[in-house]
Amino acid sequence: MQAAEKNVLITGAAVRIGRAMALAAAKAGFGVIIHYWRSEERARETIADVKALGVNGNLVKADLSKPDEAGALVTEALEYGPLFAVVNSASIFKNQTLTETDLDNWNKHLAVNLTAPFLISQTFAGALDQGQEGRIVNILDWRAIRPGADHFAYTISKAALVSLTHSLAITLAPNITVNGIAFGAILPPSNGADVSSILENVPAGRWADLDEVGRTLLFLLEGPTYITGEIIHLDGGRHLI
Repeated sequence: MQAAEKNVLITGAAVRIGRAMALAAAKAGFGVIIHYWRSEERARETIADVKALGVNGNLVKADLSKPDEAGALVTEALEYGPLFAVVNSASIFKNQTLTETDLDNWNKHLAVNLTAPFLISQTFAGALDQGQEGRIVNILDWRAIRPGADHFAYTISKAALVSLTHSLAITLAPNITVNGIAFGAILPPSNGADVSSILENVPAGRWADLDEVGRTLLFLLEGPTYITGEIIHLDGGRHLI
């Protein structure tokens, strides 16, 4: 299939990095299905920009903290045609230590950051015809392999998502590749928090360019099918420090 004949479902694609990936996929000719939860206005703006690039664009809404909605997301996306790939990008990201993390926040992080990608990947794999090629890209974080005391529930959920990525790569081979992108300093926090010290431990000494995010995603969507189970660190070397 040419890219124009392939649909990609991207969760959390209404804003920020998810939006950048949606637009990158659209510019490459992929049809894009944008998942959103609360950001409906921004989702509609993003899908309008996708369609302006001359490709198919559609919206699906789901609360990924609810397993029944996460599990139904692929089925809803398939109403717009066959899926070639899913990008599990949506996540909860809270800076809480062990003592600050209550059970409710722990469960929400696991539900959105781990259980939802599991259910989406499971239903996606089951929806493909035998022998049909597909791709799964899980969005991770450099903290996943260098866990610390901060962002406790978030880091643990992303570390588990690394393991899920590896297990899925084995299970779904050879027709479905499963890889991950571990981000570092991509965009400043949306809450306006102080970012003056973020680059101190980034060997590249700068923030990422959103174009680099798009190019990395496209490599995993269009690149060799012999690459599976890999985690690409788009973090300027942060995971090495």
